[in-house]
Amino acid sequence: MLQNKIKIIAISGSLRANSSNEKILQVIATMISEKVDFFTYKGIAALPHFDDADPVPIPVAVFRKHLQEADAVLICTPEYAFGVPGSLKNALDWTVGSGELVDKPLALITASTGGEKAHAQFLQIFAALSAKIPNGGDLLISYVRSKLDAAGGISDAPTLKAVQSVLDKLILAVEEKTTGKA
Repeated sequence: MLQNKIKIIAISGSLRANSSNEKILQVIATMISEKVDFFTYKGIAALPHFDDADPVPIPVAVFRKHLQEADAVLICTPEYAFGVPGSLKNALDWTVGSGELVDKPLALITASTGGEKAHAQFLQIFAALSAKIPNGGDLLISYVRSKLDAAGGISDAPTLKAVQSVLDKLILAVEEKTTGKA
């Protein structure tokens, strides 16, 4: 049994406060057990364009510190123009050389109208960053707006079950890594 809470940092690939992705993260926050500290990072819009600067800009240092301190990362993102959102890609670019995602358990939920292309691109990006997406730790939610109710909850039972499964797989990956059973 873990003595400390599992720390999960969640990141939305959308900058809109009322986006479908933000709503899904809010639903996930209600699914969190007492053994998890769930934090949604809201600072990707403040990150400067990636340029491998030295010294590292303060917003980047703060972002990296959050990633370093987290046991796992959960990303919920839309697809824009058949690709990954630029702000999220920029944030991830700031981790390439510093390695905050290397061997870090990560779950990916792509929630969009389509989403297939961005989802595939993200899987490649996270492989390049050496993040560890557990088996069953990624989910594509196409036509996401049809699966949310007016209050922002997930109204589609299979989608809700799939989101819970992704969260469970991420937590299990952290537990296995912590206990050496991975």
